[in-house]
Amino acid sequence: LTFLALGTHFGKVFLLDIQGNLTQKFEIVQVFGLYTREGFHENFDCPVKLLLYEKNWLNRWKTSTLHEGEGTITNVQWRANLIAWANNMGVKIYDISTKQRITNVLRDNVSLRPDMYPCSLCWKDNSTLIIGWGSSIKICVVKERGHTELRDLPSRYVEIVSAFETEFFISGLAPLADQLVTLYFVKENSDHMEEEFRARPCLDIIQPLPEGYEEISSDALTVRNFQENECRDYRLEHSEGESLYYIISPKDIVVAKERDQDDHIDWLLDKKKYEEALMAAEISFKNIKRHEKIGMAYINHLVEKGDYDTAARKCQKVLGKNMELWENEVYRFKTIGQLKAISQYLPRGDLRLRPAIYEMILHEFLKSDYEGFATLIREWPGELYNNMTIVQAVTDHLKKDPMNSTLLTTLAELYTYDQRYDRALEIYLRLRHKDVYQLIHKHDLFSSIEDKIVLLMDFDKEKAVDMLLDNEDKILIDRVVEELRDRPELLHIYLHKLFKRDHHKGQRYHERQIGLYAEYDRPNLLPFLRDSIHCPLEKALEICQERNFVEETVFLLSRMGNCRRALQMIMEELEDVDKAIEFAKEQDDAELWEDLISYSIDKPPFITGLLNNIGTHVDPILLIHRIKEGMEIPNLRDSLVKILQDYNLQILLREGCKKILVADSLSLLQKMHRTQMRGVRVDEENICESCHASILPSDMAQNFSVVVFYCRHMFHKECLPSPGTIPGVQFCNICSAKRRGPGSGILEMKK
Repeated sequence: LTFLALGTHFGKVFLLDIQGNLTQKFEIVQVFGLYTREGFHENFDCPVKLLLYEKNWLNRWKTSTLHEGEGTITNVQWRANLIAWANNMGVKIYDISTKQRITNVLRDNVSLRPDMYPCSLCWKDNSTLIIGWGSSIKICVVKERGHTELRDLPSRYVEIVSAFETEFFISGLAPLADQLVTLYFVKENSDHMEEEFRARPCLDIIQPLPEGYEEISSDALTVRNFQENECRDYRLEHSEGESLYYIISPKDIVVAKERDQDDHIDWLLDKKKYEEALMAAEISFKNIKRHEKIGMAYINHLVEKGDYDTAARKCQKVLGKNMELWENEVYRFKTIGQLKAISQYLPRGDLRLRPAIYEMILHEFLKSDYEGFATLIREWPGELYNNMTIVQAVTDHLKKDPMNSTLLTTLAELYTYDQRYDRALEIYLRLRHKDVYQLIHKHDLFSSIEDKIVLLMDFDKEKAVDMLLDNEDKILIDRVVEELRDRPELLHIYLHKLFKRDHHKGQRYHERQIGLYAEYDRPNLLPFLRDSIHCPLEKALEICQERNFVEETVFLLSRMGNCRRALQMIMEELEDVDKAIEFAKEQDDAELWEDLISYSIDKPPFITGLLNNIGTHVDPILLIHRIKEGMEIPNLRDSLVKILQDYNLQILLREGCKKILVADSLSLLQKMHRTQMRGVRVDEENICESCHASILPSDMAQNFSVVVFYCRHMFHKECLPSPGTIPGVQFCNICSAKRRGPGSGILEMKK
């Protein structure tokens, strides 16, 4: 049971329930059991001493004096084995388990009258005492003393872990988790008079810190006659385990409790903070009805403000899966002319409204906003509405505006959803719409575009060609070439990309491609001639000579074997000595070098080029001997220096190569020698390569002789043929017969 015991100045005690109803009344002060017969009765004067009554083993009351001689005791708080009390001097703590007083916390501000500003005490837990006196608060923790520190001291001691000053005078304290509830007596200065006046008391929640505090909340309380009350007239009581706090004044008792989420939501609604209220309801998992009620109030508020877009957006969160509420809101938005605002937030997944709702909105857009209508058609799944109804509506509008691209595009999308792809393709090609290629791929419409290839390429050549080549099994190369016969520039693009992908697939058109490259794409003609093995060289040469394409003609002449004529064209028509030298290097023909030297011998710039480049292919002395005396050759000195440098470089390279060759040969010889010096395992499994008997005798005690060659062939000494022409050298006749090179004997075993 929960009750409140209320004492008056006249010594009477009233027991009240938590609703404030009187349950019992006592005229005298006594100690007794409220619901048992146990107790005793004794009259007390003003409490100037503190007595502890305990039952002994005979079930009799034993009295102990805890404190006396320091004036009136104003507050007593008992928690577990610890009793704390306050008088005018300070606060004492007594440990029942050890029967020791363990501390005395002195009063700080001695200038305040203790009878007017009494001490407030509360236990936060079994070892933490909070003291409030005047405007100061101390948090004291009872701790165990170490064994080495005991001596004659109490086994426990008190440490003040936090002490700070508050703005007002403290009338009461109570714990709230790791925070603190404080009841303040407030005095304020008047604007008109210099004297102070008493204001309403404040109930604050603070967060204690080591050297201060942080205010979490503050509420001013309206109690009767607060203007006449003093600090001592207020008390704050708290029942452990409950979230109720009792603020007691001479005329009123105020019950305070922690605000719950419902209180918070109601407060937010009163302040018209609907968004926060809705979020708070979601976080606290309040029932659906409460959530909808809050949400609808928010939507109504937004509509009244004219914020239709936000109101529509909130419908998604508030209305959820309630289709009836959704339809009601749609009709409300229609009534206020704001169907467009709610359109983008309508359900379109597994849960959906009746098709008529979506059609109504589409018709609304179709009247005034073609772009918005097109957006909805793209975003909404086609099964939300009757497709044919909307197609008919769009067709009717196109009668008034037949070239409207937005309506035409939307109509194509509607046809696509209705699987009438041919109708959609016609519109896309007519509009040159980018989605035409996606439509063809997605729905395999290649048979429908065989006669529309030119249109596709006029729209986007690159995409069209890529699509045709990617699907040449569906649209044959011959069919594409036939369709493009009257558009050679498009035919060239198609055949060029085909050739780049595969040099052989379009080989039957390579002859035609020569002219196409010459007409539309000369930079790629020479690479085509180089890579193609199917184009007729005579035809290519004829076209290139007609158009005076020198580089291409040179290539064709060289490919046809007429290198001297090709070199002549380079020298006479291109007059490019570097290209002539490069050509001669590629052909590596002595006669071409002779022709080149002969042509260049009377042309100083050509001689300079030859001197700089032919050193690795032709002896420069041959060229120098043929230069006429007195001929002035540009940069001759530099050319001669380069020849000498090239010569020195060749000598160095040869010497370097020789050193490397010698080193490698020596290394390999040493490796071969080490290999040949290794032992060879011979056991009963090995056989004589001549008689095919076991190489080792069955009786190892007998004398025997075995020859093992480096090739690992083995023979009995007596089975070997007679030595060759070289005295003392024996060769493996098996390897010699197979022409592997003679293998000389490496080991002779005798016993």
